Amino acid sequence: MRILPITTLAILGVLSAGASPAVAYVGPGAGLSAIGSVIAFLGVIGLIILGFVWYPFKRLLKGRRAGAAANKDNADETQ
Repeated sequence: MRILPITTLAILGVLSAGASPAVAYVGPGAGLSAIGSVIAFLGVIGLIILGFVWYPFKRLLKGRRAGAAANKDNADETQ
């Protein structure tokens, strides 16, 4: 079972050793666009995590506050 990963790594090593470096130029417009896209993507991931974690927690807290207020109102009415 361990032979497969070692063989795969050896093949990838041989293939990457024979690759020539890419001669490419990324201009300032394309570079800033790429950086902006990465920052936007990370922001979206952060907002997704915030939405799945914070909003249900916020709803839970709101429900507890409403329940505590209702219990207080019931206690005031009985006195």
